[in-house]
Amino acid sequence: MSETNKHPKADSFRLSLTDDITHRRIWEYRFNRSTFMVLIISLVVVLLGGSFALIAFTPIKTAIPGYPDASTKMKAVQNTITIDSLERVITRWEFYTDNLVSVLEGAEPIPVDSLLNLAQANENALADPEYLAARDSALREIVDKSGQFRISDNQERRIPIEGIQFFLPLKGVIITPYDEILHPSIDISSTSGTVVMAVLPGTVIYDGWSDTEGYTIAIQHNDDIVSIYKNNQKLLKKRGDKVGAGTSIAIVGNSGNPSDHLHFELWYNGTAVDPSEYINF
Repeated sequence: MSETNKHPKADSFRLSLTDDITHRRIWEYRFNRSTFMVLIISLVVVLLGGSFALIAFTPIKTAIPGYPDASTKMKAVQNTITIDSLERVITRWEFYTDNLVSVLEGAEPIPVDSLLNLAQANENALADPEYLAARDSALREIVDKSGQFRISDNQERRIPIEGIQFFLPLKGVIITPYDEILHPSIDISSTSGTVVMAVLPGTVIYDGWSDTEGYTIAIQHNDDIVSIYKNNQKLLKKRGDKVGAGTSIAIVGNSGNPSDHLHFELWYNGTAVDPSEYINF
Protein backbone atom coordinates (compact mmCIF):
# COMPACT_ATOMS: atom_id res chain seq x y z
CA MET A 1 0.00 0.00 0.00
CA SER A 2 2.86 2.36 0.90
CA GLU A 3 4.69 1.53 -2.29
CA THR A 4 1.55 2.36 -4.34
CA ASN A 5 1.35 5.90 -2.83
CA LYS A 6 4.97 6.76 -3.65
CA HIS A 7 5.29 9.56 -6.26
CA PRO A 8 7.81 9.20 -9.08
CA LYS A 9 10.95 11.34 -8.75
CA ALA A 10 10.35 14.67 -10.50
CA ASP A 11 12.84 15.73 -13.19
CA SER A 12 10.93 18.57 -14.82
CA PHE A 13 10.04 21.84 -13.13
CA ARG A 14 8.12 24.99 -13.97
CA LEU A 15 8.65 28.52 -12.69
CA SER A 16 5.75 30.87 -13.38
CA LEU A 17 4.31 34.26 -12.42
CA THR A 18 0.52 34.38 -11.96
CA ASP A 19 -1.87 37.26 -11.27
CA ASP A 20 -3.22 36.65 -7.76
CA ILE A 21 -6.68 38.04 -8.57
CA THR A 22 -7.43 36.82 -12.08
CA HIS A 23 -5.12 33.79 -11.90
CA ARG A 24 -3.87 34.73 -15.34
CA ARG A 25 -0.43 33.36 -16.09
CA ILE A 26 1.96 36.24 -16.83
CA TRP A 27 5.29 34.44 -17.34
CA GLU A 28 6.40 30.85 -17.33
CA TYR A 29 9.75 29.05 -17.53
CA ARG A 30 10.22 25.31 -17.70
CA PHE A 31 13.50 23.61 -16.76
CA ASN A 32 14.97 20.36 -15.53
CA ARG A 33 17.75 19.62 -13.05
CA SER A 34 20.63 19.89 -15.53
CA THR A 35 19.30 23.17 -17.00
CA PHE A 36 18.95 24.60 -13.49
CA MET A 37 22.57 23.74 -12.62
CA VAL A 38 23.82 25.33 -15.86
CA LEU A 39 21.81 28.46 -15.08
CA ILE A 40 23.21 28.74 -11.55
CA ILE A 41 26.79 28.23 -12.71
CA SER A 42 26.34 30.83 -15.47
CA LEU A 43 24.98 33.36 -12.98
CA VAL A 44 27.94 32.78 -10.63
CA VAL A 45 30.45 33.17 -13.48
CA VAL A 46 28.79 36.37 -14.70
CA LEU A 47 28.67 37.74 -11.16
CA LEU A 48 32.36 36.99 -10.50
CA GLY A 49 33.43 38.36 -13.90
CA GLY A 50 31.42 41.53 -13.39
CA SER A 51 32.84 42.03 -9.90
CA PHE A 52 36.41 41.57 -11.18
CA ALA A 53 35.89 44.03 -14.04
CA LEU A 54 34.29 46.55 -11.71
CA ILE A 55 37.22 46.40 -9.29
CA ALA A 56 40.02 46.17 -11.87
CA PHE A 57 38.90 48.93 -14.24
CA THR A 58 37.22 51.47 -11.96
CA PRO A 59 38.44 53.65 -9.04
CA ILE A 60 36.72 51.24 -6.65
CA LYS A 61 39.99 49.28 -6.46
CA THR A 62 41.55 52.11 -4.43
CA ALA A 63 39.15 51.24 -1.59
CA ILE A 64 40.89 47.87 -1.13
CA PRO A 65 43.09 48.01 2.02
CA GLY A 66 46.76 48.19 1.03
CA TYR A 67 46.14 49.12 -2.62
CA PRO A 68 48.33 52.11 -3.62
CA ASP A 69 46.31 55.20 -4.47
CA ALA A 70 47.46 58.27 -6.43
CA SER A 71 48.94 59.85 -3.32
CA THR A 72 50.99 56.74 -2.52
CA LYS A 73 52.30 56.54 -6.08
CA MET A 74 53.26 60.22 -5.97
CA LYS A 75 55.14 59.69 -2.70
CA ALA A 76 56.96 56.72 -4.25
CA VAL A 77 58.05 58.89 -7.20
CA GLN A 78 59.17 61.68 -4.86
CA ASN A 79 61.13 59.18 -2.73
CA THR A 80 62.85 57.88 -5.87
CA ILE A 81 63.82 61.43 -6.88
CA THR A 82 65.07 62.15 -3.34
CA ILE A 83 67.19 58.98 -3.30
CA ASP A 84 68.68 59.91 -6.68
CA SER A 85 69.53 63.39 -5.35
CA LEU A 86 71.17 61.93 -2.25
CA GLU A 87 73.23 59.58 -4.38
CA ARG A 88 74.45 62.58 -6.40
CA VAL A 89 75.37 64.44 -3.19
CA ILE A 90 77.30 61.45 -1.87
CA THR A 91 79.07 61.06 -5.23
CA ARG A 92 80.09 64.73 -5.19
CA TRP A 93 81.37 64.31 -1.64
CA GLU A 94 83.49 61.33 -2.76
CA PHE A 95 84.89 63.48 -5.59
CA TYR A 96 85.77 66.23 -3.15
CA THR A 97 87.47 63.76 -0.77
CA ASP A 98 89.66 62.45 -3.60
CA ASN A 99 90.68 65.98 -4.49
CA LEU A 100 91.41 66.88 -0.86
CA VAL A 101 93.62 63.80 -0.44
CA SER A 102 95.53 64.76 -3.58
CA VAL A 103 96.07 68.32 -2.31
CA LEU A 104 97.18 67.18 1.14
CA GLU A 105 99.72 64.86 -0.49
CA GLY A 106 101.21 67.85 -2.30
CA ALA A 107 99.98 66.82 -5.74
CA GLU A 108 98.06 68.94 -8.22
CA PRO A 109 94.24 69.05 -7.83
CA ILE A 110 92.47 66.29 -9.69
CA PRO A 111 90.41 67.62 -12.68
CA VAL A 112 86.65 67.09 -12.42
CA ASP A 113 86.61 64.97 -15.60
CA SER A 114 89.19 62.62 -14.10
CA LEU A 115 87.14 62.31 -10.93
CA LEU A 116 84.04 61.42 -12.93
CA ASN A 117 85.90 58.73 -14.84
CA LEU A 118 87.41 57.41 -11.61
CA ALA A 119 84.01 57.25 -9.93
CA GLN A 120 82.54 55.39 -12.91
CA ALA A 121 85.38 52.87 -12.91
CA ASN A 122 85.12 52.28 -9.15
CA GLU A 123 81.33 52.24 -8.94
CA ASN A 124 81.20 48.65 -7.74
CA ALA A 125 84.08 49.10 -5.31
CA LEU A 126 82.45 52.16 -3.74
CA ALA A 127 79.48 50.03 -2.75
CA ASP A 128 81.70 47.70 -0.72
CA PRO A 129 81.53 48.63 3.02
CA GLU A 130 85.02 47.21 3.66
CA TYR A 131 86.46 49.34 0.85
CA LEU A 132 84.76 52.47 2.21
CA ALA A 133 86.06 51.80 5.73
CA ALA A 134 89.62 51.29 4.46
CA ARG A 135 89.39 54.43 2.36
CA ASP A 136 88.18 56.52 5.30
CA SER A 137 91.01 55.21 7.47
CA ALA A 138 93.56 56.03 4.75
CA LEU A 139 92.25 59.60 4.48
CA ARG A 140 92.43 60.13 8.23
CA GLU A 141 96.00 58.78 8.31
CA ILE A 142 97.10 61.07 5.48
CA VAL A 143 95.60 64.17 7.11
CA ASP A 144 97.07 63.24 10.49
CA LYS A 145 100.56 62.81 9.04
CA SER A 146 100.52 65.78 6.67
CA GLY A 147 102.85 68.43 8.07
CA GLN A 148 104.09 70.11 4.90
CA PHE A 149 101.58 72.95 5.16
CA ARG A 150 102.18 73.82 8.80
CA ILE A 151 102.80 77.51 9.46
CA SER A 152 105.85 76.78 11.61
CA ASP A 153 108.21 73.86 11.96
CA ASN A 154 108.78 74.68 15.63
CA GLN A 155 107.38 72.32 18.21
CA GLU A 156 104.35 74.12 19.62
CA ARG A 157 101.94 73.20 22.34
CA ARG A 158 98.93 71.52 20.78
CA ILE A 159 95.66 73.32 21.60
CA PRO A 160 92.35 71.40 21.37
CA ILE A 161 89.85 72.89 18.94
CA GLU A 162 87.50 73.76 21.83
CA GLY A 163 90.08 76.22 23.17
CA ILE A 164 90.78 78.01 19.87
CA GLN A 165 89.36 81.48 19.17
CA PHE A 166 88.07 81.57 15.58
CA PHE A 167 87.57 84.71 13.52
CA LEU A 168 84.13 85.08 11.89
CA PRO A 169 84.43 84.32 8.14
CA LEU A 170 81.58 86.75 7.40
CA LYS A 171 78.47 88.10 9.09
CA GLY A 172 75.32 86.21 8.20
CA VAL A 173 72.70 83.66 9.19
CA ILE A 174 73.16 79.90 8.82
CA ILE A 175 70.60 78.85 6.17
CA THR A 176 71.71 75.22 5.85
CA PRO A 177 72.93 73.59 9.09
CA TYR A 178 75.60 70.94 9.47
CA ASP A 179 74.69 67.30 8.83
CA GLU A 180 77.34 64.62 9.35
CA ILE A 181 76.11 62.50 6.43
CA LEU A 182 74.22 64.66 3.94
CA HIS A 183 75.80 68.09 4.47
CA PRO A 184 79.08 68.06 6.48
CA SER A 185 79.34 71.85 6.30
CA ILE A 186 77.20 74.97 6.79
CA ASP A 187 75.82 77.56 4.36
CA ILE A 188 75.91 81.19 5.55
CA SER A 189 73.63 83.78 3.95
CA SER A 190 75.31 86.79 2.41
CA THR A 191 75.04 89.28 -0.44
CA SER A 192 77.12 89.26 -3.59
CA GLY A 193 80.37 91.13 -3.08
CA THR A 194 80.75 90.34 0.63
CA VAL A 195 84.36 89.81 1.67
CA VAL A 196 85.27 86.44 3.17
CA MET A 197 87.95 86.33 5.87
CA ALA A 198 90.20 83.55 7.17
CA VAL A 199 89.08 82.12 10.51
CA LEU A 200 92.66 81.42 11.69
CA PRO A 201 96.24 82.09 10.61
CA GLY A 202 97.46 79.56 8.08
CA THR A 203 98.66 78.74 4.59
CA VAL A 204 96.51 78.43 1.47
CA ILE A 205 96.72 74.83 0.25
CA TYR A 206 94.11 74.96 -2.54
CA ASP A 207 92.50 77.48 -4.86
CA GLY A 208 90.26 76.42 -7.73
CA TRP A 209 86.96 76.79 -9.55
CA SER A 210 84.03 74.56 -10.60
CA ASP A 211 80.69 75.14 -12.35
CA THR A 212 78.64 74.12 -9.32
CA GLU A 213 80.68 75.55 -6.44
CA GLY A 214 82.28 78.66 -7.92
CA TYR A 215 85.74 79.57 -6.63
CA THR A 216 86.99 77.52 -3.68
CA ILE A 217 89.87 78.22 -1.32
CA ALA A 218 91.22 75.94 1.43
CA ILE A 219 93.56 76.94 4.26
CA GLN A 220 95.73 74.70 6.47
CA HIS A 221 96.00 75.93 10.07
CA ASN A 222 97.92 74.77 13.13
CA ASP A 223 96.65 71.84 15.24
CA ASP A 224 95.52 69.86 12.16
CA ILE A 225 92.69 72.27 11.30
CA VAL A 226 91.63 72.94 7.69
CA SER A 227 89.03 75.55 6.70
CA ILE A 228 87.36 75.54 3.27
CA TYR A 229 85.36 78.36 1.66
CA LYS A 230 83.18 77.81 -1.45
CA ASN A 231 80.71 79.73 -3.66
CA ASN A 232 83.00 82.69 -4.26
CA GLN A 233 83.09 84.90 -7.35
CA LYS A 234 86.72 85.86 -6.80
CA LEU A 235 89.73 84.71 -4.77
CA LEU A 236 92.07 87.21 -3.18
CA LYS A 237 94.75 84.66 -2.25
CA LYS A 238 96.42 81.79 -4.08
CA ARG A 239 98.00 78.51 -3.15
CA GLY A 240 101.10 78.94 -0.96
CA ASP A 241 100.09 82.36 0.43
CA LYS A 242 100.25 82.79 4.18
CA VAL A 243 97.27 84.52 5.80
CA GLY A 244 96.37 85.78 9.23
CA ALA A 245 93.11 85.54 11.16
CA GLY A 246 90.69 88.03 9.63
CA THR A 247 92.66 88.36 6.38
CA SER A 248 90.46 88.92 3.30
CA ILE A 249 90.74 85.81 1.15
CA ALA A 250 87.72 85.82 -1.23
CA ILE A 251 84.53 87.58 -2.34
CA VAL A 252 81.18 85.78 -2.21
CA GLY A 253 78.73 85.65 -5.13
CA ASN A 254 78.14 84.74 -8.77
CA SER A 255 78.85 81.08 -8.16
CA GLY A 256 76.00 79.51 -10.15
CA ASN A 257 73.79 78.99 -7.08
CA PRO A 258 70.19 80.28 -6.83
CA SER A 259 71.15 82.46 -3.84
CA ASP A 260 74.41 84.02 -2.73
CA HIS A 261 75.85 82.27 0.29
CA LEU A 262 79.15 81.04 1.64
CA HIS A 263 79.62 77.28 1.82
CA PHE A 264 81.97 76.83 4.81
CA GLU A 265 83.67 73.63 5.98
CA LEU A 266 85.85 73.04 9.03
CA TRP A 267 88.03 69.93 9.32
CA TYR A 268 89.81 68.77 12.48
CA ASN A 269 92.13 65.76 12.62
CA GLY A 270 90.92 64.68 9.17
CA THR A 271 87.23 64.77 10.12
CA ALA A 272 84.61 67.35 9.15
CA VAL A 273 83.15 69.06 12.24
CA ASP A 274 80.24 71.42 12.83
CA PRO A 275 81.62 75.01 12.59
CA SER A 276 78.65 76.41 14.54
CA GLU A 277 79.88 74.56 17.65
CA TYR A 278 83.10 76.61 17.70
CA ILE A 279 82.17 79.87 15.98
CA ASN A 280 79.37 82.27 17.02
CA PHE A 281 77.55 83.29 13.85
